[in-house]
Amino acid sequence: MKVGLQIPDFSTPRGPEALSRELARVARTADDAGFEHIAVMDHFFQIAAVGPAEHEMLESYTTLGYLAACTTHAALVTLVTGTIYREPGILAKIVTTLDVLSNGRAWLGIGAAWNEQESRGLGIAFPPVAERFERLEETLQICLQMWRGDEQPYGGKHYQLERPLNSPQSLSRPHPPIMIGGGGEKKTLRLVAQYADACNLFAGRDEARKLDVLRQHCEAVGRDYDTIYKTAYYYFDLSKGTQRIVDELGALAELGFDAAMGAVAGVWDVTPLEIIGSDVIPVVADF
Repeated sequence: MKVGLQIPDFSTPRGPEALSRELARVARTADDAGFEHIAVMDHFFQIAAVGPAEHEMLESYTTLGYLAACTTHAALVTLVTGTIYREPGILAKIVTTLDVLSNGRAWLGIGAAWNEQESRGLGIAFPPVAERFERLEETLQICLQMWRGDEQPYGGKHYQLERPLNSPQSLSRPHPPIMIGGGGEKKTLRLVAQYADACNLFAGRDEARKLDVLRQHCEAVGRDYDTIYKTAYYYFDLSKGTQRIVDELGALAELGFDAAMGAVAGVWDVTPLEIIGSDVIPVVADF
């Protein structure tokens, strides 16, 4: 079982003036402590589950580029990009750029998008959910085509690319791993089976049944279920004790999850990251 850090909140105790230093300190500590992934949300406004919309929120890929320079080992990913936020060809270029400049540590985390408030607020088109899933599938097809080096025109229902050139090509081969976030049983998990290298589900939200549904989709498309890297969103709160965290991660491993990724309570202090690195990561590595 691997452990990944997500940083969902940039409202640090010392404010925006200290944010670059504090963010670098968090990332370096997590990297040194053995966290497998470092993730940020792809939102432009803070989400209600974390805080008021007005709280500080950094643009995700600019942030990951900064974190690439601050770290050495951890994979870098959004948890997850809203497919409508960037044109697919540009998104492929962005993730490729991150991959090249991080020496092959970029992942594409992606989903259908849901936060209508920030889309309307910033003038981003927010089509109905059925169309967002159509756009998500076309985005996946375009990214995979560009990472194959196939420059033939792409003609989809929503996107048309005359020459999907991608130079330089990603260092990760055959492409940066694709993680699709969400547990929608009819569409999201089908797209995981058909296109993705990894999925991300919420721990505690009927995840065992979601994995069964994913297995069924894999059978339907002829995909080996075991080739999908399964991650669960998990909130690391050391106030419950490291043994309980280890036990809960063990339960996720028994269900078939390969990694737990999520926010860490008190992360700006960095001490919780160090404790997880010494008391949790080495133990769950054997699960």
